[in-house]
Amino acid sequence: MKKPLLATLLGDRQPTPPVWLMRQAGRYLPEYRALRAEKGGFLALVNDSAAAAEVTIQPIRRFGFDGAILFSDILMVPSALGQDLSFGVGEGPALKPALVDHALQSLQAAPERLEPVYETVRQVAASLPSQTTFLGFAGSPWTVATYMVAGHGSRDQGETRRFAYTDPAAFQEIISAIVTVTVDYLSKQIESGVEAVQLFDSWAGSLSPAQFERWVIGPNAAIVGALHERHPGVPVIGFPKGAGAKLTAYVRETGVDAVGLDETIDPAWAAAALPKDLPVQGNLDPLVLIAGGEAMEQAAGRILAAFAERPHVFNLGHGILQDTPIAHVEQLLAFVRSVG
Repeated sequence: MKKPLLATLLGDRQPTPPVWLMRQAGRYLPEYRALRAEKGGFLALVNDSAAAAEVTIQPIRRFGFDGAILFSDILMVPSALGQDLSFGVGEGPALKPALVDHALQSLQAAPERLEPVYETVRQVAASLPSQTTFLGFAGSPWTVATYMVAGHGSRDQGETRRFAYTDPAAFQEIISAIVTVTVDYLSKQIESGVEAVQLFDSWAGSLSPAQFERWVIGPNAAIVGALHERHPGVPVIGFPKGAGAKLTAYVRETGVDAVGLDETIDPAWAAAALPKDLPVQGNLDPLVLIAGGEAMEQAAGRILAAFAERPHVFNLGHGILQDTPIAHVEQLLAFVRSVG
């Protein structure tokens, strides 16, 4: 059976755009909240392959999305590089030791920490509906590095940006290490059963043009090139959130097969500025999904109209939010599938 999402990512425009939503497996679902409470926390859930596979499949079972995205976290790569990863109750992730104060060489690599992820992939791949495309993912090097250097998330990534300016050689070592592990990580996801992968660069928008070129475009181009060489025909989606007008250079220089657009991108601009045959993904504002109703349908309609003549995967401009009503997700799916 033809898989609409995979076909779209390979450049085949569909009469009705396929749909999946970033963070579609998550806290807005009561079945997710119940399983997370049972397992005792986020990281325990990620590292329990059977539970993580169940979480991956939950939104497919409920909504029938065209794509399932692996349930895991972008910080599994720093964990494999040797940092200790934890999630405090009600807090964001923490990585120790923070590399702003420690050399990369002080870490002891622990690639075995990724094995539960590969087992999750195998279990999901064996149980997905035949028409559903299975997506793997990793964080892009710049975004991953911001957590590794600071040891935690931040609003402006200031600590990591200063580090990159003051000691670019040391920062390049960190980026290069992330690239190497990420290529192997995504390659093994593909070998275990995913059919396409996405690179999340959630903090790409915090960089100046020159730094964007060095720390976003360069490393992502290296990953995309290596994956294309190892796995010809497997699509790679790039998602440089906040890139704005730098998207055109990102697409041209990284070689991604499709590009995700955040909610700040004007769909009409993207349709005109990006290569006409390039598959695009996005870009409904997650907040308008919470609003629902006519406002949501109008916003979705503008996106559908802008991308009507190119391969388009309907998605959000970033992850679905915790307080999103399930009824609004159902309304969105019905609207997209009726208009297409």
